[in-house]
Amino acid sequence: MPMDEDRRDLAAEESAAPRRVAEHLVDNAEKGRFELYRGESLAGWLYYTHLSPNRYALRHTEVDAAHRGRGVAGAMVTQVLEEVRSRAGTVTAICPFVVDFLSKTSAYTDLVDPRHPGYADRATAEAALREARD
Repeated sequence: MPMDEDRRDLAAEESAAPRRVAEHLVDNAEKGRFELYRGESLAGWLYYTHLSPNRYALRHTEVDAAHRGRGVAGAMVTQVLEEVRSRAGTVTAICPFVVDFLSKTSAYTDLVDPRHPGYADRATAEAALREARD
C-alpha cells in the first residue's frame, strides 16, 4: 500500500513544518516605537525619533525574550523600512542592529538619508553608544 505510506509521509512533513504565525507592525507613536506582533503577542519593538520633514532616526531594537532566536529583529526591521518607504520617508541608522542589517543589503539604500545617514558600520555604532553611556 504505497499510497498509505505517501499519506503518512506527507502528514509527518506537515506536522514537522514550522507554522507561520501572522505578523503585523504597529506604529506606537505615543511610545516612539514600531512594534511587531506575532499573533497576539508583542514580539519586538524598534524605538525611533520622528524628525522633520519625514526622517526617522532608528535608535534601538529589542526582542522579547520569549521570541529571541526566531528572526524577529530582521523581520521587524524589514517591515519598518517598508513602512518608512510607504511614507516616502528616510532613515538615519543609529541602532547597531539596523546598521548591520542595512550593510548587508542594497534593497533599502534609497531610504538612508544622504545628509544624515547615521553610522556606516556596526562597530562604529556600538562604539558611539558605549561612549554615550560613559
